[in-house]
Amino acid sequence: METINLLFSIDDRFAKQLKTLLFSIKLNTPNKEFHIFILQKKMHQQNKNEIQKFCNFLDIKCNWLVIKKEKFHHAPKTKRYPEAIYYRLLAQNYLPKEIEKIIYLDADILCINDLSKLFQLDIDDYLYAAASHSQLTNFTNVVNKVRLKMYEAEEYYNSGVLLINVPKARQEIKSNELEKFVEKNSAALLLPDQDILNSLYASEIYSLPDQVYNYDARKSLIYEMISSGVWDLDWVIKHTVFLHFCGRDKPWKKDYRSKFALLYKHYAHLAAQI
Repeated sequence: METINLLFSIDDRFAKQLKTLLFSIKLNTPNKEFHIFILQKKMHQQNKNEIQKFCNFLDIKCNWLVIKKEKFHHAPKTKRYPEAIYYRLLAQNYLPKEIEKIIYLDADILCINDLSKLFQLDIDDYLYAAASHSQLTNFTNVVNKVRLKMYEAEEYYNSGVLLINVPKARQEIKSNELEKFVEKNSAALLLPDQDILNSLYASEIYSLPDQVYNYDARKSLIYEMISSGVWDLDWVIKHTVFLHFCGRDKPWKKDYRSKFALLYKHYAHLAAQI
């Protein structure tokens, strides 16, 4: 049976959301084994115990990777963008040597179809595979490229879903180079980890279709419009793998009113019963 490697980087605030995401992955990707790695600096022991118990119940192998040293002291940090968001860029330094490929996922994502094809994608010539939301807001895409002086880059990629070529990342991504870049450009980093990823590595990213692998749950009407009605709700339910609840409004909040609110809350309710 194929083993799929998954990577997460969370703090205590996203323990419940991680459980919801894991439940949705396990339910919608049958006949696969999962080995997950959680990058974190510190987490309350109760949350760690709950996640470990949850993984044991779902027969998911869980490993904790502890960031022991401050790596991004010059990087912008806010409540919305905590230090944990940067750890995905260093994952290759902490993962076991035998890991060749891994999918990184933000915790504000829901998996609604089989993710196997993404993991099986050949990215030997690339550092990452990721999706851009440029077809939704091309103006924002242009602004980001100008802001970061990425004049030759084809896309500005979202860092919430990444397929990582781990051996290539170990060879090419150096911690000291990341730190120097952040120190020099910290004032310009508005979407911090995403800006770093695009500024340094955009040319080595394989482009994924966002309507399949990084569907922005805020933009359902735009997806329908740009596809002439093809990417409607029925299409999403059949074909989209990851719904990404980007932005400040989140589906676990009581006042969330997106088209996909009920779907997320249903998965969260089921996960909470375990």
